[in-house]
Amino acid sequence: MEELKFPLGRVRLQEDYSTTELAEILHYLEEVPSEYAGLTQNLEVETLKKTYRPGSWNIQQIVHHVADMHLLHMLRMKKALTEPDYKEVTLVNMDGWAATADVLDVPISDSLLILKGIHHRYVALGRSLSDEQYQIQYYHPVRGIYFNQKQALAITAWHAAHHLAHIKIALGLPYK
Repeated sequence: MEELKFPLGRVRLQEDYSTTELAEILHYLEEVPSEYAGLTQNLEVETLKKTYRPGSWNIQQIVHHVADMHLLHMLRMKKALTEPDYKEVTLVNMDGWAATADVLDVPISDSLLILKGIHHRYVALGRSLSDEQYQIQYYHPVRGIYFNQKQALAITAWHAAHHLAHIKIALGLPYK
């Protein structure tokens, strides 16, 4: 079950990311919305209900979840950059969010648009940061760690790849 839950393994953050590694992360974040769209935009309603493991979210829920969480990731970065007292990340009930009417009933095309737009802005913001801004940290109480903005971008890239693998598993496609 662990292989299906974390098909790419659990997130592993580096202490720091080189300029090249950060550029690769940002490039991936720039391109991944197209991967999501290419994989999911023409799926039939019954296919969108497929899951990657028993008891998991379905493809539709995953697409909406990724758009929601990446919007949240950008919000966290903007709060960290603009609010000196922002020391603990904003959390949400992900399972609760995955069960709201907009996730269950709204076409994924809306979230694919959100994902494209958020990633465009998130990458632009990420590329604009100074070395000092990249070092701004906040605490994630669920993960029990502090992380900086380079690590936050790396988490978002892992999150995108992680759920893309889930969708591929649900579709019966190779995911590695």
